[in-house]
Amino acid sequence: MRWKFIASIIGILLVFLGLSMVFPLLVSFHYHDLAHDNFIRSIGITMVAGLILILVSKKRDSEEYINQKEGMTAVALAWTAIGLFGALPFYFDPEFTNFTDAFFESVSGFTTTGSSVMTDIEGAAKSLLFWRSLIQWLGGMGIIVLSLAILPFLGVGGIQLYKAEVPSPVPDKLTPRLSDSAKILWVVYAGITLTQIIFLLGGGMPLFEATCHALTTLPTGGFSPKNASVAHYNSAFFDYVMVIFMVLAGINFSLHYQMLRGKTLAFWEDTECRFFLGLTLGLTLLVTWDIYGSVYTSVKDAFRFASFQVVSILTTTGFATADYEKFPGLSQVILFVCMFIGASAGSTGGGMKCARILACFKYCYRELFKIIHPRSISHIKINNTVISDEVLRSIMGFLALYIGLFVLSSIALACMGVDMMTAFGAVAACIGNIGPGFGTVGPTENFAHLPVLGKWLLAWCMLLGRLEIYTVIILFVPEFWKK
Repeated sequence: MRWKFIASIIGILLVFLGLSMVFPLLVSFHYHDLAHDNFIRSIGITMVAGLILILVSKKRDSEEYINQKEGMTAVALAWTAIGLFGALPFYFDPEFTNFTDAFFESVSGFTTTGSSVMTDIEGAAKSLLFWRSLIQWLGGMGIIVLSLAILPFLGVGGIQLYKAEVPSPVPDKLTPRLSDSAKILWVVYAGITLTQIIFLLGGGMPLFEATCHALTTLPTGGFSPKNASVAHYNSAFFDYVMVIFMVLAGINFSLHYQMLRGKTLAFWEDTECRFFLGLTLGLTLLVTWDIYGSVYTSVKDAFRFASFQVVSILTTTGFATADYEKFPGLSQVILFVCMFIGASAGSTGGGMKCARILACFKYCYRELFKIIHPRSISHIKINNTVISDEVLRSIMGFLALYIGLFVLSSIALACMGVDMMTAFGAVAACIGNIGPGFGTVGPTENFAHLPVLGKWLLAWCMLLGRLEIYTVIILFVPEFWKK
């Protein structure tokens, strides 16, 4: 393991992080919110730390190969470092009284989870709220992917970092050159974000709030500059705009690229996309039926609020327009299950991903079919492509680890004095990168009251979810460190 080599990668990423803090600094100057000193100090500390790591590392060839071990280690440590240094603007703000809360908010932002410990969001400085939104936007597509797009400093070995960061069972490159693929992803990402800002402005939302909401919708983050989230506006227009863009964020971004290149049936021809859209529509109709009459007196309102909550949870965005804990039991169960399913592979959403769920269903059906026809030979296909046994093993292992870590983390949180419903809801929300959970961390509450050790546990769960579990958990396997 070339530690100096890994340190140089982390150092370069910290320099990028420090430069990104310039944007909220400019927002602070514009609004005169007196938070500029906090960002100046944060920029200084982050840039110095990054430059020190670069300077103490050995000079290397830009085309040097990065092996899988180094790629996973670098990504896991880089995201941890980014969470730590990204917490500085929060830590220096009076709203945060300890580093634990600042780190929790930072990791929640970068991993696009959206769980918050802030009790008075609207009372915070606008520059801090902008930073809170910006880190979700940066974390949504991936900071390492952004670095590859801007400056392909990682050379041919960057594919290992790309695989470790991009949320997909089988991350594919859109072009032969990795840097070109990264640029395409970020151009599509930024273009859809800008489009959403225009729509929100057209509905009358102020520019600052429209920007913050767009920056946290496409990464399926869910941070809002309002205490009541999107419910603050009580606007059907805003609700449906957000629903549309949350759905777009939950679709594999390579399909958006194909659509832009003229392949108009890209969404329909993709098996996973059809499954995701069909599941979204089906669950929305089911929740609409369940809450009509019992919660809302009109079908129009029932569909509006059902569609928003289902899409928000299924895509792991976490915005809220209603207190879903007041919904009937069936709707609550559906939303809880949505926390585990997640969006499409290759999207910015969290959870298990629809591709894995679909492959799991097909695998189970094949096993049942073999019991009836033991001599049959059948293959599992998605998009007319046979899924290899190696990929299937990886998928099944991921699903088992996901459920296992969810159960163990929930038990650990419960051991800290947290009630069962809150423990299950908090862990499901954090490991799925969703935001609000159930119990005392529901859509109208926050995570501020949880014990300190519990917040560190949940921050770890957020990193597990964002980096697809393997990248983080592999570091705790003894064989990983053996030559």
